Amino acid sequence: MKKTTEETTRLNKAISERTKLSRREADKAIQEGKVKVGRAVETNPARQVAADEKLFFNNRPLKEPTSEFTVIEYCKPKGELVTKKDPKGRKTIYDSLPKKYNHFIPIGRLDFASEGLLLLTDSAKVAEALMNSNLERVYNIKIDGPITEEITEAMANGMTIDDASKGAHEYSKITSMQFAPFNDFKVLKNSPKYSRLKVSISEGKNRELRRFFGFFDRKVLDLKRVAYGWMELNALPEGKVRFLEKNEYNILHKFLKQSKKEKGKKDAETDI
Repeated sequence: MKKTTEETTRLNKAISERTKLSRREADKAIQEGKVKVGRAVETNPARQVAADEKLFFNNRPLKEPTSEFTVIEYCKPKGELVTKKDPKGRKTIYDSLPKKYNHFIPIGRLDFASEGLLLLTDSAKVAEALMNSNLERVYNIKIDGPITEEITEAMANGMTIDDASKGAHEYSKITSMQFAPFNDFKVLKNSPKYSRLKVSISEGKNRELRRFFGFFDRKVLDLKRVAYGWMELNALPEGKVRFLEKNEYNILHKFLKQSKKEKGKKDAETDI
């Protein structure tokens, strides 16, 4: 068994956790020589740093991140990108969110045409744990055309598609895609003109649902996320924010504790 080594973090991630910079902005700041590790300027964003190493940004010492964190729900409207800045000048969620949330990290994404529940946090570790989890993501969907038996079977059993380009972003390089069986689905309306469904999945791959229905020549007309694990959108108005409630935080703390335990077990098995 390998000896346990001191836990380290990529420099760009450490800077992002201790400032209001996004990971991409941290990369740029490091490459521009604005960051020091100890007394030395470091220009490599991928440099591994230990938790007790002193970091400086613009010659100002950065405090270590605390264990306290905040998670908010944002009801994202259609027509907003989940990114800091858009080269084309399109509206982003940060144009609508109060400025005090500028450093919050989105937990997963909703594309430009999608709406609904978007979680954000000021903790990179919390964001990573939730994004990489198998928590259920629940969506209300409207598609053009009927739900066929073939579609129902694919939702129930999963499938692998060699060409999953229909429904994908025009610049996406992802072609083939494997779709796990949906956790659950309910057909709310099935008609030749359009159909409505409520579906639950656990992966949330790149435009997964649009690609899935696109394979069957069904265009997704509306897509709204209404739940992420135990956190639900409920009646939160479009464009508004709310903090998680105490009971939601209690569940989240238990989830993070369990995730850390499972990760430690997995790392130990890898070192054998």
